[in-house]
Amino acid sequence: MSRSSSLGRWVPAIAIPALIVTGALVVPLQASASSDLPDQTPRQLLEFAASANVPALSGTIDQTSNLGLPDLSALGSVAGGAGGSGSSGSGGTGLSSVIDLATGSHTARVFLDGGNARVQVMDHLAERDVIRTADSAWFYSSGDQTAVHVALPAHDGTGDTARTAPDGTWTPQVLAEKFLSEADVSTSVTVGEDTTVAGRSAYTLVLTPKDTATLIASVTIAIDSETGLPLSVAVDAGADSPALEVAFSQLTIGAPDAALFDFTPPAGTTVTEQALPTKAEIQAKKDGSQKDGSQKDGATRNGAEASGKSAASAAEQPTVIGTGWATIVSVPASAVPAEMLTSPLLDTLTQPVDGGRVFSTAVANVLLTTDGRVFAGSVPVDALLAAAAGR
Repeated sequence: MSRSSSLGRWVPAIAIPALIVTGALVVPLQASASSDLPDQTPRQLLEFAASANVPALSGTIDQTSNLGLPDLSALGSVAGGAGGSGSSGSGGTGLSSVIDLATGSHTARVFLDGGNARVQVMDHLAERDVIRTADSAWFYSSGDQTAVHVALPAHDGTGDTARTAPDGTWTPQVLAEKFLSEADVSTSVTVGEDTTVAGRSAYTLVLTPKDTATLIASVTIAIDSETGLPLSVAVDAGADSPALEVAFSQLTIGAPDAALFDFTPPAGTTVTEQALPTKAEIQAKKDGSQKDGSQKDGATRNGAEASGKSAASAAEQPTVIGTGWATIVSVPASAVPAEMLTSPLLDTLTQPVDGGRVFSTAVANVLLTTDGRVFAGSVPVDALLAAAAGR
């Protein structure tokens, strides 16, 4: 596995909120009696899934997560005050809301059509909506009656919508692609029994890590026999039931009602307009300096200064330890967000260990050392402690 692909797999786990989001829209496998489909080899199914092109769909995703995290409602006021506005209730928008999504069961409705997408996460008596069209995006929470609106730059509106759902939306295809893209020599790929998901016949691919040092025992992906669209993903961490599962419980291939992509905030909603950063601002942030500062004296930077900045920038980048499913990402203290280390909810969810604190789930662990570094991976805590000690 290449260094870049390893980073691609594990960098989302270096921050606690992002790690949890990885399970936020991961939902239960709704499979029924097996189907009798023509035989396919693992290679044929991999190619079939890779070529899937579903222009439009609507469906329901039911979530269950068995990550070993506590019920957020048991955390009381600590949860309510963490990570920003919102409460421990369904309408929260901070870290507490993210963890709420990662525990228990949830239902999401997904509507995709060309450049339009809508995801509704249903929470008891409230809902959270993400609506994206060609020129705008809305993020709405009925629980606290807030909405964020972002104007988007023009684009051609084309593309595979099942792959271009709003960022952070974990449809079965998005999650399946993350695992399938990493299916290299460190993984055994086999064909499982045919099944039925959301009333549709499906093949199953089973990805099994060859390295027993990882917490993940296997990943099972159900692939629609007609379209190649991944219908479900189940992550097994060696327990009686999967740690993470995501599946359609209902699916209709075809364009949903166009009115679903029209959104007007309900009366009483507090709306925030948020601008996207310009290309220049993004580049300036990547460079670690503002454009006007680099041009102040009308001359090129001193070679030694440029070299020093480059070395400092490199020192702040995550590094990879190990390979395959047992990969560990190490993040230097200078690159760890301050809010990650100061959240009272974070203290509640971590356990003390020699040299730091550990946030632990069934599929991944995160070590926060006393000197501010972070180590993360789908490996036991002892492996993270050894990496932190340089062993």
